[in-house]
Amino acid sequence: MAFSSAAIVFISSLVFSLLPPAYPGELFVDHRNVSVPKSDVNLLEFPLNLEYLEAEFFLYGALGYGLDKVDPSLTMGGPSPIGAKKANLDPFTRDVILQFALQEVGHLKAIKKTVKGFPRPQLDLSASSFAKLMDHAFKKPLVPPFDPYANSINYLIASYVIPYVGLTGYVGANPKLQGAISKRLVAGLLGVESGQDAVIRGLLYERAVEKVHPYEVTVAEFTNRISHLRNRLGHAGLKDEGLIVPKILGAEGKISGNVLAGDKFSVSYDRTPEEILRIVYGSGNESVPGGFYPKGGNGRIARSYLHSANRYT
Repeated sequence: MAFSSAAIVFISSLVFSLLPPAYPGELFVDHRNVSVPKSDVNLLEFPLNLEYLEAEFFLYGALGYGLDKVDPSLTMGGPSPIGAKKANLDPFTRDVILQFALQEVGHLKAIKKTVKGFPRPQLDLSASSFAKLMDHAFKKPLVPPFDPYANSINYLIASYVIPYVGLTGYVGANPKLQGAISKRLVAGLLGVESGQDAVIRGLLYERAVEKVHPYEVTVAEFTNRISHLRNRLGHAGLKDEGLIVPKILGAEGKISGNVLAGDKFSVSYDRTPEEILRIVYGSGNESVPGGFYPKGGNGRIARSYLHSANRYT
């Protein structure tokens, strides 16, 4: 399984390169007496928006239920997701997705062990939410509407949408963090998010030229369309690449296969919280919620943009 080796190398290099030195700074002591700089708190809490999304999507996909049953305390009273359900997965894919699901539960715990966190935001994980995203990616309605829960290949394509966004967010956050505890946490989270993305891309790359029924569109084209959409919504240039790219965008400009996305040096792209909100809202605007977050994200960073928008409406 070639993709597993690539994932291991990728994760290892990221973790070792991002292990932090200690930095001085004004300390904030949270509810569990873990000291992190005040400036780090919002940057550590913001990713909970993505971690909630991943946890619920993977839990429901594999098990047919989510955090409300697995660990209600992690939701902090936030509303249950809309439209999430068990996917029609083959045994191997279900096993992989269940591993991802439980990893995401661990991520929520790790972040909340370090900072207080916030309640689960309202999530829309309905088939129609994913269908709208795919229609947006293809710039036309797909017939029938795309259903992420219909089968394993659809679910893997839908999964392609999610971990990579969180990965780029962690890459973007790391240089802004001041504390050693903060940097170590983000490096650890980034390692596993990168691994999840690598596994998803590897599984899809194996079937890159296979056509997705009934659309007569290849798996690779689905990934390219999704990546192009995220680039458009993010408004920050090229930070996303599909599974097959022009050679100039491949590793060392010499290959079209693109099982792992990276810049011209094969280094992971970064994104800011604003870019992430533009993408996951599906609106291209960090102040206009929608997509997977019909009421917007939670936490100080996400809410600050919603409050700013409300002041002018």
